[in-house]
Amino acid sequence: MTSTSKAKQTWLQRIVAWVRQLLVFLFLALIITTTVDWWRAKDIARTNLPPITATSIQGQHIDVNALSFQQPVLVYFWGTWCPVCSFVSPAVNVMADNYAVVSVAMASGEDAKLNAYLQHHGYEFATINDSQNQIARQWSVQLTPTVMVIKEGEIKHFTSGFTSLPGMWWRMLVSS
Repeated sequence: MTSTSKAKQTWLQRIVAWVRQLLVFLFLALIITTTVDWWRAKDIARTNLPPITATSIQGQHIDVNALSFQQPVLVYFWGTWCPVCSFVSPAVNVMADNYAVVSVAMASGEDAKLNAYLQHHGYEFATINDSQNQIARQWSVQLTPTVMVIKEGEIKHFTSGFTSLPGMWWRMLVSS
Protein backbone atom coordinates (compact mmCIF):
# COMPACT_ATOMS: atom_id res chain seq x y z
CA MET A 1 0.00 0.00 0.00
CA THR A 2 1.38 3.38 -0.97
CA SER A 3 1.58 6.35 1.35
CA THR A 4 -1.04 8.16 -0.74
CA SER A 5 -3.55 5.33 -0.41
CA LYS A 6 -2.82 5.09 3.35
CA ALA A 7 -3.47 8.82 3.70
CA LYS A 8 -6.76 8.48 1.79
CA GLN A 9 -7.80 5.54 3.96
CA THR A 10 -6.94 7.44 7.17
CA TRP A 11 -8.87 10.47 5.92
CA LEU A 12 -11.87 8.27 5.02
CA GLN A 13 -11.74 6.57 8.44
CA ARG A 14 -11.82 9.97 10.13
CA ILE A 15 -14.84 11.05 8.10
CA VAL A 16 -16.69 7.80 8.89
CA ALA A 17 -15.89 8.16 12.60
CA TRP A 18 -17.07 11.79 12.56
CA VAL A 19 -20.34 10.85 10.81
CA ARG A 20 -20.93 8.08 13.37
CA GLN A 21 -20.38 10.51 16.23
CA LEU A 22 -22.75 13.01 14.61
CA LEU A 23 -25.45 10.37 14.19
CA VAL A 24 -25.10 9.25 17.81
CA PHE A 25 -25.30 12.88 18.95
CA LEU A 26 -28.41 13.51 16.83
CA PHE A 27 -30.06 10.34 18.14
CA LEU A 28 -29.34 11.30 21.76
CA ALA A 29 -30.54 14.86 21.14
CA LEU A 30 -33.78 13.50 19.68
CA ILE A 31 -34.35 11.27 22.70
CA ILE A 32 -33.58 14.08 25.16
CA THR A 33 -35.75 16.69 23.43
CA THR A 34 -38.64 14.24 23.07
CA THR A 35 -38.43 13.36 26.76
CA VAL A 36 -38.27 17.03 27.80
CA ASP A 37 -41.26 17.88 25.57
CA TRP A 38 -43.21 14.96 27.02
CA TRP A 39 -42.41 16.15 30.57
CA ARG A 40 -43.34 19.77 29.86
CA ALA A 41 -46.60 18.74 28.15
CA LYS A 42 -47.79 16.39 30.88
CA ASP A 43 -50.14 19.02 32.35
CA ILE A 44 -51.54 20.19 29.03
CA ALA A 45 -54.83 18.66 27.91
CA ARG A 46 -54.69 17.09 24.44
CA THR A 47 -58.45 17.13 23.82
CA ASN A 48 -61.33 19.35 24.95
CA LEU A 49 -59.07 22.33 24.44
CA PRO A 50 -60.01 25.78 25.73
CA PRO A 51 -61.17 27.99 22.87
CA ILE A 52 -58.90 30.46 21.18
CA THR A 53 -61.48 32.71 19.62
CA ALA A 54 -60.38 36.30 19.24
CA THR A 55 -59.63 39.12 16.87
CA SER A 56 -55.99 39.39 15.91
CA ILE A 57 -54.23 42.74 16.07
CA GLN A 58 -54.38 42.61 12.26
CA GLY A 59 -58.21 42.60 12.49
CA GLN A 60 -58.81 38.94 11.56
CA HIS A 61 -61.45 36.94 13.44
CA ILE A 62 -59.72 33.74 14.57
CA ASP A 63 -61.31 30.52 15.81
CA VAL A 64 -58.49 27.99 16.19
CA ASN A 65 -60.78 25.04 16.88
CA ALA A 66 -62.92 25.64 13.77
CA LEU A 67 -59.82 26.24 11.64
CA SER A 68 -58.22 23.00 12.92
CA PHE A 69 -61.07 21.00 11.34
CA GLN A 70 -60.16 22.48 7.94
CA GLN A 71 -56.38 22.06 8.23
CA PRO A 72 -53.66 21.63 10.86
CA VAL A 73 -52.95 24.86 12.73
CA LEU A 74 -49.60 25.86 14.15
CA VAL A 75 -50.26 27.73 17.41
CA TYR A 76 -47.27 29.72 18.62
CA PHE A 77 -47.14 31.15 22.17
CA TRP A 78 -44.37 33.74 22.41
CA GLY A 79 -43.41 37.15 23.74
CA THR A 80 -41.58 40.21 22.45
CA TRP A 81 -39.45 40.01 25.61
CA CYS A 82 -38.41 36.37 25.00
CA PRO A 83 -34.81 36.00 23.72
CA VAL A 84 -35.36 32.49 22.31
CA CYS A 85 -38.49 33.69 20.48
CA SER A 86 -36.30 36.05 18.44
CA PHE A 87 -34.77 32.91 16.87
CA VAL A 88 -38.04 30.96 16.50
CA SER A 89 -40.29 33.77 15.19
CA PRO A 90 -38.57 34.06 11.78
CA ALA A 91 -39.21 30.32 11.23
CA VAL A 92 -42.85 30.76 12.28
CA ASN A 93 -43.11 33.60 9.78
CA VAL A 94 -41.87 31.28 7.01
CA MET A 95 -44.39 28.64 8.10
CA ALA A 96 -47.20 31.22 7.84
CA ASP A 97 -46.54 31.46 4.10
CA ASN A 98 -47.70 27.84 3.63
CA TYR A 99 -49.74 26.83 6.68
CA ALA A 100 -52.35 28.18 9.05
CA VAL A 101 -50.45 29.90 11.86
CA VAL A 102 -51.92 31.64 14.88
CA SER A 103 -49.60 33.29 17.34
CA VAL A 104 -50.44 34.32 20.87
CA ALA A 105 -48.20 37.12 22.12
CA MET A 106 -47.95 36.78 25.89
CA ALA A 107 -47.50 39.88 28.08
CA SER A 108 -46.13 41.90 25.18
CA GLY A 109 -47.79 45.25 25.81
CA GLU A 110 -50.54 47.17 24.08
CA ASP A 111 -51.69 46.43 20.54
CA ALA A 112 -49.87 49.44 19.07
CA LYS A 113 -46.55 48.42 20.65
CA LEU A 114 -46.98 44.79 19.55
CA ASN A 115 -47.97 45.81 16.04
CA ALA A 116 -44.89 48.07 15.79
CA TYR A 117 -42.71 45.14 16.91
CA LEU A 118 -44.23 42.83 14.27
CA GLN A 119 -43.79 45.43 11.52
CA HIS A 120 -40.22 46.22 12.56
CA HIS A 121 -39.28 42.54 12.22
CA GLY A 122 -41.40 41.92 9.11
CA TYR A 123 -43.55 39.26 10.79
CA GLU A 124 -46.81 38.65 8.99
CA PHE A 125 -48.29 35.81 11.07
CA ALA A 126 -51.70 36.34 12.67
CA THR A 127 -51.19 37.53 16.23
CA ILE A 128 -53.55 37.60 19.18
CA ASN A 129 -52.44 39.94 21.95
CA ASP A 130 -52.67 38.05 25.24
CA SER A 131 -51.51 41.02 27.29
CA GLN A 132 -52.75 39.55 30.60
CA ASN A 133 -51.75 35.93 29.77
CA GLN A 134 -55.38 34.78 30.07
CA ILE A 135 -55.17 32.47 27.03
CA ALA A 136 -51.78 31.14 28.13
CA ARG A 137 -53.15 30.30 31.59
CA GLN A 138 -56.20 28.55 30.09
CA TRP A 139 -53.83 26.43 27.99
CA SER A 140 -51.36 25.85 30.88
CA VAL A 141 -48.56 27.44 28.87
CA GLN A 142 -45.84 28.64 31.19
CA LEU A 143 -42.82 28.67 28.90
CA THR A 144 -42.01 30.61 25.75
CA PRO A 145 -41.74 29.82 23.00
CA THR A 146 -44.30 27.05 22.89
CA VAL A 147 -45.41 25.57 19.58
CA MET A 148 -48.42 23.30 19.14
CA VAL A 149 -49.95 21.68 16.11
CA ILE A 150 -53.71 21.35 16.46
CA LYS A 151 -55.78 19.23 14.12
CA GLU A 152 -59.47 18.40 14.46
CA GLY A 153 -59.61 20.04 17.88
CA GLU A 154 -56.72 18.02 19.37
CA ILE A 155 -53.08 18.76 20.04
CA LYS A 156 -51.09 16.52 17.72
CA HIS A 157 -47.64 17.92 18.54
CA PHE A 158 -46.24 20.07 21.33
CA THR A 159 -42.81 21.51 21.98
CA SER A 160 -41.40 24.36 24.00
CA GLY A 161 -38.10 26.13 23.90
CA PHE A 162 -36.10 26.48 20.71
CA THR A 163 -37.70 24.86 17.68
CA SER A 164 -36.17 24.81 14.22
CA LEU A 165 -37.88 25.39 10.90
CA PRO A 166 -37.34 21.74 9.86
CA GLY A 167 -38.88 20.65 13.17
CA MET A 168 -41.97 22.75 12.51
CA TRP A 169 -42.23 21.53 8.90
CA TRP A 170 -42.00 17.92 10.07
CA ARG A 171 -44.69 18.39 12.74
CA MET A 172 -47.05 20.01 10.23
CA LEU A 173 -46.39 17.40 7.53
CA VAL A 174 -47.01 14.52 9.92
CA SER A 175 -50.28 16.18 11.01
CA SER A 176 -51.56 16.78 7.47
